[in-house]
Amino acid sequence: MSKITIDFVSDVACPWCAVGLGGLLAAIERVRDEAEVELHFRPFELNPDMPKGGQDTIERLMAKYGYSREQVQANRKVISERAAAVGMRMRMADDNRSFNTFDAHRLLYWAGLEGQGSQTALKKRLLETYHYDNQDTSDVEVLVQAAADAGLDAAEARAVLASGRYTEEVRKEEAEWRDRGITSVPSVILNGKYLVSGGQPPDVFEQALRQVAREG
Repeated sequence: MSKITIDFVSDVACPWCAVGLGGLLAAIERVRDEAEVELHFRPFELNPDMPKGGQDTIERLMAKYGYSREQVQANRKVISERAAAVGMRMRMADDNRSFNTFDAHRLLYWAGLEGQGSQTALKKRLLETYHYDNQDTSDVEVLVQAAADAGLDAAEARAVLASGRYTEEVRKEEAEWRDRGITSVPSVILNGKYLVSGGQPPDVFEQALRQVAREG
């Protein structure tokens, strides 16, 4: 059986990352008899300067891309439908806010040390926390609850957040991926050399996984 290592570079704040993750997880299930997949979530911040308390999402997107309110709402509806198709829940309300995600990445780094299953469970829960519950992913209590919901130890999660642990590691990884040319997410790197960009459907990821598996 072939072994495939996947680096899933993404941000909790990125709705297309939820679409991509749902598609990738479905594809991994389809090829499980052909390939053993090792999945790692790598940090990327879309809005590293997001202020405390966040910003109105629609207003932020209008300012960032020069879209009208109607264009933003139409785009968000499409993303929400794509996410639902791969089992990722979103609630795109007009009063949604965007939040800082750095501490969420620190928590994900810790979860990765606990194991692939733990990190995947936390990633899915954080995406839902952000895009369905629209809770503040810079808030300690929100993050601790997300960790508990994902089956991780809440007390240890709180200790990680309180200590500032893994700050340097996350900053280093962010810089490394930028240096490797990653400027948008999700960016999905297979075996360190093949890139699949964007929130692709399961069929696209399945085709890529099978091709890499055939190469051995």
